[in-house]
Amino acid sequence: MKPNWISIGALSAFLTVTLGAFAAHGLKDKLDAEQTAWWATAVQYQALHALGMLAFGLFRRLKSGGNLVGWCFLLGTLLFSGSLYAMGLGAPRWFGAITPFGGTAFLVGWGAFAWAARGIGQEKPTA
Repeated sequence: MKPNWISIGALSAFLTVTLGAFAAHGLKDKLDAEQTAWWATAVQYQALHALGMLAFGLFRRLKSGGNLVGWCFLLGTLLFSGSLYAMGLGAPRWFGAITPFGGTAFLVGWGAFAWAARGIGQEKPTA
């Protein structure tokens, strides 16, 4: 079964709004300033990469190719945002050692997206 990156991106965006609202209303009085900052960063990066997955899903409709971009964005979200969410909820600080692996997955995903998109829009029109 091929992953549907538009659906996965939309679900991730849905979770971004849910997790942001949860922090603003349900965790407001339970998190200290550092935990709140971790949570906000996690939501911000998850939102950005949810949009990236949506864009990649639309791109895939224009040009065939692998799924590396989508998998990197998904893995990056799980590792980067997931570790920050965990620390925001009180997980040990060593969870922060996981975060850079997620950041690396994001970078690989964006690089792969740029590589896959090369030449788009430069096709010669057929007469």
